[in-house]
Amino acid sequence: MVRKKEENHLAKEHHPMFHQKLTLGQKAADVIAKFGGSWTFIIIFFSFLLVWMAINSYFLIKKPFDPYPYILLNLTLSCLAAIQAPLILMTQNRQAERDRIDAHYDHAINRKAERENQQLQKDMDKLTRRLREMKKQKR
Repeated sequence: MVRKKEENHLAKEHHPMFHQKLTLGQKAADVIAKFGGSWTFIIIFFSFLLVWMAINSYFLIKKPFDPYPYILLNLTLSCLAAIQAPLILMTQNRQAERDRIDAHYDHAINRKAERENQQLQKDMDKLTRRLREMKKQKR
């Protein structure tokens, strides 16, 4: 658990996406996408729909403000979807950008590790040869 926090700290320290200043729109998109994709949002919104339909069904006998096909409710849902979808896409696009940068860093780190491993292998080969030579000299 502690190691994971250390890794996250190091990633945040060096990752250029964490040094980037977010605009107000980007921050809002992140908050809306985070809330819009949560169980809290689903439960609240489902409750809102039930209350809307219950109130309209109760007042159906008298004078409902949005009769049975719930046209006003459909308009509200369509507007919500029209606003929420682009904001979620903006957040996903920024996440895809972060993923591309992460993949680039991972590739660079892997290449560096490969070069270091190759150098270690060369050094080990030299030591092995040197040990063989020393054994031959002792005989």
